[in-house]
Amino acid sequence: MEPKFHAFMFPRFAFGHMILFLHLANKLAERGHKITFLLPKKAQKQLEHLNLFRDNIVFHPLVVSPLDGLPIGGETASDIPTSLSSSLASAMDRTRDQVEDAVRIGKPDMIFFDFAQWVTEIAKKNETKSVYFITFSAAAASTLLVPGLRPDNLDVLPPGYPFSKVLLRGQETNAMSFLFYPFGEGHTIYERNSKGLTNCDVILTRTCLEVEEKFCDFLGSQFQRKVLLSGPILPEPDKIIPLEDRWNLWMNRFEPGSVVFCALGSQIILEKNQFQELCLGMELTGLPFLVAVKPPRESSTVQEGLPEGFEERVKGHGVVWGGWVQQPLILAHPSVGCFVNHCGFGSMWESMVSDCQIVLLPYLPDQILNTRLLIEELELSVEVEREAGLFSKEKLSVVVRSVMEKDSELGNRVRKNHAKWKETLLRHGLMSGYVNNLVEALEKLVQNINLE
Repeated sequence: MEPKFHAFMFPRFAFGHMILFLHLANKLAERGHKITFLLPKKAQKQLEHLNLFRDNIVFHPLVVSPLDGLPIGGETASDIPTSLSSSLASAMDRTRDQVEDAVRIGKPDMIFFDFAQWVTEIAKKNETKSVYFITFSAAAASTLLVPGLRPDNLDVLPPGYPFSKVLLRGQETNAMSFLFYPFGEGHTIYERNSKGLTNCDVILTRTCLEVEEKFCDFLGSQFQRKVLLSGPILPEPDKIIPLEDRWNLWMNRFEPGSVVFCALGSQIILEKNQFQELCLGMELTGLPFLVAVKPPRESSTVQEGLPEGFEERVKGHGVVWGGWVQQPLILAHPSVGCFVNHCGFGSMWESMVSDCQIVLLPYLPDQILNTRLLIEELELSVEVEREAGLFSKEKLSVVVRSVMEKDSELGNRVRKNHAKWKETLLRHGLMSGYVNNLVEALEKLVQNINLE
């Protein structure tokens, strides 16, 4: 009988991170392993439906102490504005005693973590293995987290960086300065992640050799750690709750491949003028569209921020929605033909295994680097051009039309390349093979067998 292990998981208090950790937990639990999932108490109810193996995955709620500046109930990144991210990181740090008590009592074989760099100290003290789980691309990690990075040399990469077009350029290097902003008391984002990568037992990244082999090799050489790969870790379609009737019935009204779906993730909140440009750009395409984004700054609902007369003009063929949507199931709907997104890592993989044309509108540095990977390395998508960091409704509509028109040379080229990559990623046995290899490596790690 194959050996079973018990793993703790402690992701950053943001749903993009927690959901990915939970998808991994499901893959491990499916193979008989036990998982204790540490998360804010409030988040448990919102994630319970994604726990597919309740006998093997147990939620361990943490009490998040309120801090000055955090709103009541502000326990995850979705509960707060981006400006309070540092305070939330401090609140996460203050759960350290709870985490340490849980590890001491539960005696796990390993603990998966990301932004809480102090987990490695708890692991060593309790003779537990620590696994740093990278929740963004290896290409982004290779650029943003390399040892020795400083605010004054953001555009300088160390010797041996993979020959690649995946680089930040020009004004985009300014975006990297966020890595050195305070993120919790006495820490920056860069320090948290680089310390975690330097002090963990092994590094795990959500990717595959077919897409990012050279970046994974570079990461391992920079941090002198074994880099394990999980594969894309996408939820099984037959295990997902069916698409809500609200969207299924609405999209059924349109021709196959005609609807433009836009989603920018849970962290991106647009300024009102950019929110309106996004809406007007969708209107200009002349195509049916569904936009799922957060309300713009200084607006409590998306309706408050809409351009004058917009709702009446697009009635029947355009919807702007401010709440959560089932993104993978919407992408799988036959009427959806284009996906406009921020190129967050989850959206990146979901778009790659869809049949939709991909138009990218990145904001954060890791999203910019993911965009470079998809456009210039894999050549399967197109980016909306900006001037001084801003996009226009005209630029957005032109790009969407250019990939949607049947006779478009650009559209046909990216569609062809996209189809090849989708076929590669969905090749029978590829995803399960990565998880099986990961489990075998984790079992060796627990048994102190050298990982070659």
